[in-house]
Amino acid sequence: MSTQESIDAAPGAPPAAVPKQGLALLIIATAQCMLTLDGTIMNVALPSVQSSLNLAVADLNWVIGIYALTFGGLLLVGGRAGDLFGRRKVFRVGLVVFALASLLGGLATSGGVLIAARALQGVGAAIIAPAALSLLATTFPAGAARNKALGVYGAMGALGSVLGLLLGGALTEYLSWRWVLYVNIPITVAVLLGTSALIEGERENARIDLPGALTATLGLGSLVYAINRAGEEGWADGLTVGFLVAAGVLLVAFLLIQRASASPMIPSRVLKEKSRVGANLIMLLAGACMFATFYFLTLYMQVVKDYSPMETGLAYLPFALGIGIAAGGVGPQLLNRMSERSVIVLGLLLATAGMAWFSVLTPESGLFTLLVPAQLIVSIGLGLTFVTATVIGVRGVNQEDTGIASGLLNTNQQVGGAVGLAVLATVASTVTLNATQGTTTPEALTDGYTVGFMVGGTFYLAALIVGALMIRSAADRRHG
Repeated sequence: MSTQESIDAAPGAPPAAVPKQGLALLIIATAQCMLTLDGTIMNVALPSVQSSLNLAVADLNWVIGIYALTFGGLLLVGGRAGDLFGRRKVFRVGLVVFALASLLGGLATSGGVLIAARALQGVGAAIIAPAALSLLATTFPAGAARNKALGVYGAMGALGSVLGLLLGGALTEYLSWRWVLYVNIPITVAVLLGTSALIEGERENARIDLPGALTATLGLGSLVYAINRAGEEGWADGLTVGFLVAAGVLLVAFLLIQRASASPMIPSRVLKEKSRVGANLIMLLAGACMFATFYFLTLYMQVVKDYSPMETGLAYLPFALGIGIAAGGVGPQLLNRMSERSVIVLGLLLATAGMAWFSVLTPESGLFTLLVPAQLIVSIGLGLTFVTATVIGVRGVNQEDTGIASGLLNTNQQVGGAVGLAVLATVASTVTLNATQGTTTPEALTDGYTVGFMVGGTFYLAALIVGALMIRSAADRRHG
């Protein structure tokens, strides 16, 4: 099946010739890169942040996780807001919120202010991301032009995660950890100046499901807090149990609200296609492992191997290379020659194999004998996976639902990342503490990280099974 056949023409698609398409793609791709970059740029800076603001070890997870949580938890509201109020206008509002949050975080004098700023960054990202992908759909006509744009969009999103690690290392070492936040300000200003090249598209008359958004976000936040607390106080702790119960009640309430709402956050028509459901589940599971992988690798390199922030950033170059190869070149070519199911299964098979390789790390493991080849395998697999899942996730939806469809993909990746980081960090810290009876030697820390990698690999394996069972071929879709 060719890539051109992989996205059906949507109602109201724009004409084939749209002025300033190159600039429009640059603006959208830059915004997407910035958002995914900020999901990882703080990782390399964590030891410096901890020292500067006297953060407790347990709070380090929140510096990373709170961004993913508010980003993912509010993405569907952001998508619907763009559909209702105008995608370009909402896109601009999100950029302003993101820039102000970055400034607040850079000026933070306490851990609480930094975490609050990261939460606000997530809100801005939740407004920007679905509007960006919807604007791509309204700016580029269905077919080859949109497929090419989606390939660039997917590549920049995947590449942004790794560029965040590289840039975070350089900024932390040569300027200050605060610059990993300040750097967003000139980027947002440049993107704002170019938004006139974007095509607005039509609006839809409906309401935003705020009760659904609040119950989903608070429920997920309670779940992440409970998992993090369980790693310190145990599962029998009263607060842990209380937040688990609250999470269950809130998430059940979300489902009930969705069933009763006239304007649900996730219209049933968006999930009527089996392949689209599969693509979203894959993004959830892959995100759950990817965020934790960056977290563990950064701590391993800086705490166990004693790499500087810059050395840590450079050590992630293989990840950037693998993502670029897979998402920017090999992935689209494979989609011209193979079915989407085959490409996504291949990608997840590679990612699973790479995690198995990471699980044999020791404090003496070498950069070129283990870290480099394992990163290449995982990153190539993820590049193939994310590009293909993005194509599947937005194919064939009505134009008025493009914000929701794109937001749902990002929601699953970010929510998976927040919950997966909490789960895997708890697993790793439990293994470390049990191995050392309270001390943290390099050997014990590495033991925790390797178990985290091993458990994380099961997420990729589960995603592979989902892909094999739920992603349908072109022939299946014609007769299904």
